[in-house]
Amino acid sequence: MFIELMPLLKERTLLITVARLDEKLKVNVIPTKAKEGEDPALATPPSYTGSPEELDAELGKHLAGYVDSQVQLGSTLAEAKAEMDAPAKAARQKVKATQQTSKPDQTAPEQETAASTATVTETTPSLFAPQQPSAEPAQAANAEEGRSATP
Repeated sequence: MFIELMPLLKERTLLITVARLDEKLKVNVIPTKAKEGEDPALATPPSYTGSPEELDAELGKHLAGYVDSQVQLGSTLAEAKAEMDAPAKAARQKVKATQQTSKPDQTAPEQETAASTATVTETTPSLFAPQQPSAEPAQAANAEEGRSATP
């Protein structure tokens, strides 16, 4: 049984629990995470239930199958991550390169845009622009006041 666990024990610690359920035994093999951020599938604990005789005869084979699948899953996940990281890294480098080459060109349009905005702002009337009070409405208001004051 321990020979089968050796490949898995290279990367992580295992906790093995055994419980008696009537005339059968339940064996849990609980792997710890090898590193922070590891895929939870690599720490899935298998559980085996059987008579002591069945576990003596079959547990080693089942553990060997579990260890093989865990090692294969770990390498598959590592390969998939490497395949995904390579295009992402290339895309980041491409964006960085295009930003560096386009920076000098971007400053000129920004200055032109600021100048054209200033021109548009100067000529565009605003609802909130201060208005000059005219003398005519004030004279009309005074005239009305004068009429209403003398009935």
